[in-house]
Amino acid sequence: MASSSASPSPTAWWTRPGLGYVRGELHVGGHAVGPLARAHGTPLYLYDAARVTDNLSRLRSALTARDLPFRVCYAMKSNRHPPLLRTLRRLGQCGIDTCSPAEVARARACGFAAENISFTGTSLSDADLNTLLRHEGLVMNLDSLHDIARVGALAPGRRIGLRINPGLGIGYRRNHLLRYAGGGGTKFGLHREQFPAALRLARRHGLIVEGLHFHTGCGYLTPQLPVLDEIFTACRDFVRRVPGLRYVNIGGGLGIPLVASDRPLDLAKWSVVVARHFGGHGHEVWCEPGDYLVKDAGVLVLEVNTVERKGRTLYAGVNGGFQLHIEPAFYQLPLVPAPVRAASPRARLQPTTIAGHINEALDLLHADAPLPPLANGDLLAFLNAGGYGASMASNHCMRGDFTEILLPAP
Repeated sequence: MASSSASPSPTAWWTRPGLGYVRGELHVGGHAVGPLARAHGTPLYLYDAARVTDNLSRLRSALTARDLPFRVCYAMKSNRHPPLLRTLRRLGQCGIDTCSPAEVARARACGFAAENISFTGTSLSDADLNTLLRHEGLVMNLDSLHDIARVGALAPGRRIGLRINPGLGIGYRRNHLLRYAGGGGTKFGLHREQFPAALRLARRHGLIVEGLHFHTGCGYLTPQLPVLDEIFTACRDFVRRVPGLRYVNIGGGLGIPLVASDRPLDLAKWSVVVARHFGGHGHEVWCEPGDYLVKDAGVLVLEVNTVERKGRTLYAGVNGGFQLHIEPAFYQLPLVPAPVRAASPRARLQPTTIAGHINEALDLLHADAPLPPLANGDLLAFLNAGGYGASMASNHCMRGDFTEILLPAP
């Protein structure tokens, strides 16, 4: 499991507007974490609405600077908290990316019109397709020849997009677990050798291919932009073969710093790569950020309940585990812990492994985190927990209870 050199001091690498210590107490979105945890209990997810807004604004500004017709569709699988979705709807600056009929229904319930919702799923049942097709105007990117044939039979003449697998993938720090394309092939999208058949099948059913969708990985940062450039080069061949496209959807995958050695993604350089490949061709460029908008806007607050050295390892047990945030176990992505009460400058930091309360060997939230001495009742805030935490939570060991709060500006 990845570990980090995060420090609990107010000048820690992870501090940013809205996140840091104020008079020795960790604040998120201008709100003190300790009182919120005492009022609502733990496990507790806190989301900073202002940070989400700022993240979206920076992304839109980078694309606007390229004089590029674009649309941003927030990937709600990263965080589907209804107050967050309603906030994004009120902003009116993005649509929604969905991957299941239930997500489409939630987006509609939170105020998004069908034409502002993009759907891209895989392994769809007949029931899935029948439900999706009831949403007139929904943008549907089809993942397989099978889906094209079924939609053609159910809704001949419909406009569709095609999800393409360009054969190249990208992930945070070359993490193969986060790649949606490349390697020996993945389950996602139409592979290159299938593409001519997909176009013939669409024509046979009178389906109009209005868009192409590419999603190849998650969490890339500036050093990986040359890989993204190579991926987009492969994608352009597909685009050239379908005249009159309304949109090219480049997916999401924009990353954020997770450990001290990471640096923020250079959006100016990213948008140059996007515009060089897909600008000036008469179609819109769509993107589907999830983590980029919400990950660093959220923390997961847990309470220490056990501190004990076992062998050479000092463990701090907490009242949550991978059932609440599966990424450390599932994707080997770090959740950096920060004490809710700042440590004394004289406190001696010691490597501490944070152990969850799930009776599984993989339930370690962070290995060898440099932390001050901890005691039962202390609160830890796990940073960058706003994406793929609550949305992937389970009730494993019947320990699935938690609370979510969207924090407004103070």
